[in-house]
Amino acid sequence: MLQALTIKNFALIESLEINFSNGLSVITGETGSGKSILLDALGLVLGARADLNSLKDKESKCVVEAVFKISDYQLEPLFLENDIDFEAETTIRREILPNGKSRAFVNDTPATLSVLSELAAFLIDVHSQHQTRSISETAFQFEVLDTLAKNQNDLQEYTQTLKQYKAHVFELTQLNEHKAESQKNKDYDSYLYEELVTAQLVVGEQEILEEELEKLNHTEVIKTSLAQVLSLSQEENIGIISQLKEVKSSLQKIATYSKEYNELFERVMAGLIEYEDVIFEVEKATEKVFDDPKQLEFINQKLQLIYNLQKKHQVGSVEDLCEIRDSIALRLEQTHSLDERIAHVQKHINQDVELLQQLAEKIEDSRQKNIPVLEQKVLDILAKLGMPNARLQVQLQRVSDWLPNGFNQIQFLFSANKGMELGTIKKVASGGEMSRIMLAIKAVLSEYAHLPTIIFDEIDTGVSGDIAGKMAEIMEQMSRNMQVFSITHLPQIAAKGKQHYKVFKSTTQENTVSGLKLLSTDERVLEIAEMLSGKQITDSALIHAKSLLN
Repeated sequence: MLQALTIKNFALIESLEINFSNGLSVITGETGSGKSILLDALGLVLGARADLNSLKDKESKCVVEAVFKISDYQLEPLFLENDIDFEAETTIRREILPNGKSRAFVNDTPATLSVLSELAAFLIDVHSQHQTRSISETAFQFEVLDTLAKNQNDLQEYTQTLKQYKAHVFELTQLNEHKAESQKNKDYDSYLYEELVTAQLVVGEQEILEEELEKLNHTEVIKTSLAQVLSLSQEENIGIISQLKEVKSSLQKIATYSKEYNELFERVMAGLIEYEDVIFEVEKATEKVFDDPKQLEFINQKLQLIYNLQKKHQVGSVEDLCEIRDSIALRLEQTHSLDERIAHVQKHINQDVELLQQLAEKIEDSRQKNIPVLEQKVLDILAKLGMPNARLQVQLQRVSDWLPNGFNQIQFLFSANKGMELGTIKKVASGGEMSRIMLAIKAVLSEYAHLPTIIFDEIDTGVSGDIAGKMAEIMEQMSRNMQVFSITHLPQIAAKGKQHYKVFKSTTQENTVSGLKLLSTDERVLEIAEMLSGKQITDSALIHAKSLLN
């Protein structure tokens, strides 16, 4: 419920503070007095785009603040989701700065316009002649029928399941495309993998083979060189070892004479030991050197295989080839597992379809049961509004696709008079008839749902007399369950208000401002009398005004 509205520096309004109560509130005023300004200001706190031209004083900021009682709206999750403190009396403030920037706050917490718009759907329904056209829109027609059928929980589950179903279908499509692509490359990958596996590659093997190849290719040179080393080292009397031993013996004789000679002796001793070890290793190496044509051929073939694979895969080492082999193996493994993944996703899709079918059938059945209820309730109200011969037919048709709210299409067909063919409301109903139909539907909805505050902005255009009185009665009846505002030019409706507010405009030599005030009983009599007879209020108008108020 809207409890209070404060407006500063907006359009023709310098400063305005007004409190509201429950029930039916009517707002009247001359054309151009500023009724639309009130709605525009209220639109700001409900997320409408700000306009710098809205500032009355371009040097000061504009502030619009609205206080709502929301304890019965179950909005705590929405506040929690947006990290805003929940208050039973929530204040929404919107500021437009002189530089054109706009700020919004909910309970003094900064908020985005999208948050305000989301809140607005739960707080106020502003209904003008323009919004009346929504009665011909499919989404609104489903909303009306589903409200009567109490389908909200089933629709929520259906929507979640449909979202899940679409995600699974998308995943299946991706997997099938991946499988098709993998199948194209599978045979070639298998060939490459088998080729690399057959090669029995070992990291570091290439360097060992290349070294061994060098030995086998130069066996004679190696044999000759090693034999010469042994000959030079081991020949008696003139061999290197023999001579080193003589050097050692000579130094040993004088080693005790000084530290210097002893160090020379020890160094020669160490060199002799090392050299003898070298010759021992040369002897061992000599034993290993022999011609092996078969081994030479094997190494040549293995290295050529490695070189060919490196050239083929454009790499420079056996380690790189091993990585390519393992990568191909992983691709092949993934290809083999695709069928399992596809089957798994398909199973989920089948489960989704089964649940969607159950929910859609349940929703459809509930809709069908409540169509006669909706038709009769709307027609009963339309009869009171001067349309006793009106006919309304709600048609529900099943389609093969999964739609956002089931598998139904809906149409509201209408006829206002006897002998007229049924047709879509948009085509066959006049503006006044559409206003009455919408009022009837809103009145029915107010019995079934906890609707937010509703503002009827001159919905009574095109009607008068007794029909206007009936419209007022319906609005008054709606106001027993919710807060209702009616911006009207009709005295019959104005007289039904629990509270009556007047929008006025005052002009001085330098300025024009709009204001809003709550009328007293005497002021209401005068206002309604003026609505009946114009500026020249007659006695009969006064009597009629008092009669209407009574």
